[in-house]
Amino acid sequence: MKAGSPDLATLGHRIRHFRGERGLTLDQLGEAVGMAGSQLSLIENGKREPKLSTLDALAAALDVELAELLSREAPSRRAALELELGRAQAGHLYASLGLPPIKATRGITDETLEAVVGLHRELQRRATEAIATPEEARRANTELRERMRERANYLPEIETLAEEQVRSSGHRSGALTHREVSVMAERLGFQLFYVDDLPDSTRSISDLSNGRIYLPPASIPGGHGLRSMALQAMAHRLLGHTPPASYTEFLWQRLEINYFAAACLMPQDASIAFLQEAKKEKRLAIEDFRDAFGVTHEAAALRFTNLATSHLDMTLHFLRVAGDGALLKGYENDGLPLPTDVTGSIEGQWVCKKWSARTAFAHTNRTTENYQYTDTPAGTFWCATQTGRTDAAEFSITVGVPFAQAKWFRGRETTLRAVSTCPDESCCRSAPSDLAERWAGRAWPSARLHAHVLSPLPSGTFPGVDDASVYEFLEAHEGE
Repeated sequence: MKAGSPDLATLGHRIRHFRGERGLTLDQLGEAVGMAGSQLSLIENGKREPKLSTLDALAAALDVELAELLSREAPSRRAALELELGRAQAGHLYASLGLPPIKATRGITDETLEAVVGLHRELQRRATEAIATPEEARRANTELRERMRERANYLPEIETLAEEQVRSSGHRSGALTHREVSVMAERLGFQLFYVDDLPDSTRSISDLSNGRIYLPPASIPGGHGLRSMALQAMAHRLLGHTPPASYTEFLWQRLEINYFAAACLMPQDASIAFLQEAKKEKRLAIEDFRDAFGVTHEAAALRFTNLATSHLDMTLHFLRVAGDGALLKGYENDGLPLPTDVTGSIEGQWVCKKWSARTAFAHTNRTTENYQYTDTPAGTFWCATQTGRTDAAEFSITVGVPFAQAKWFRGRETTLRAVSTCPDESCCRSAPSDLAERWAGRAWPSARLHAHVLSPLPSGTFPGVDDASVYEFLEAHEGE
């Protein structure tokens, strides 16, 4: 159990319920179990987890079975309403309103409590209904993010597989070469072919019958992108993937092949040695990690999230944010309050304008990382942000850590500091009252539609791919 969790809250209510039935005060029950009444009050309010010995003593003093005391059911209708109110007020949806929490005191009648909880239910229902179109995709993305958070974003089985494949190619140090990637493919029975007529919906195509992996052409074949795509194609075979039966499985396969490619381009042993030495000298920097292995800034940042918690003993967060402030990718295990919708999904949510992921766009020097400290309701975080641009739009890549861990990074001496109170909408989303009053009813902006809002779920034999184009492509190249 965690302090403030529903289980602790329920346990506290059950202890209070049985204490009330026995006519005992906090001090009387506390004396019976050998603790101060103030300490028992923390347990009853769900703010402290009791030891097993304390639970045994409480059960004996209250003359109930331990299993009855630990039941997950609320002890009364009133307690059930109080618990539901607590959970609703602890959620992101209520926090975004910027309203103070309501404490369910004895002075609040059951009828009033019913009405307040009913309003929360309706608020949740309407918010859920508003984002129901991509519900499956959002739910799958959220489940996957939580799954990787539990694993510290680290997959040891794929790390081992990647190390074996890299060593078998003859690679010893430095950036993985295009020739070494080709050797890895040959060991799997494949040759790499670069063609200019791949279907638009594909990154690569593996011809299993003729042992070929088709990739797009490039003026520099050894570039990070082509090496990564070839490694991803090989990963499908090495990991035994079959056509996914669900969107969740589709996303998991994408995650696995991306992870394998990154683990090959930035092998675990060499990466850990590089990062540990940099940490020892207090000069950790994503841009140095990137340059050491010849990959993109985003690839280096994501790879850092794989290794930082398991091998450098630090928590952290990663963000890829579009130029308009929409969160495109995100990971955290350091408590940074990522913006979420009512389902817990982060994709497409607006990042606070005070965070470095957005303030970096205003900097004139974009050739190096930008550093910033940000005070948030969850604590102070230090972040390093690099901006970039695709043909379509600009974006930023951010890696950050809690304040106490900034000491290991280059850029920790920055004096740039901001204050964010998001998800309170008064932080950066609500217009000042004078401006809102002045322009109310006098302006009509035309919103830009984000593609992810209407994106259909992947379908067909290979989700997200135009099957007919793939088969036509293979037919055209069969006799070559």
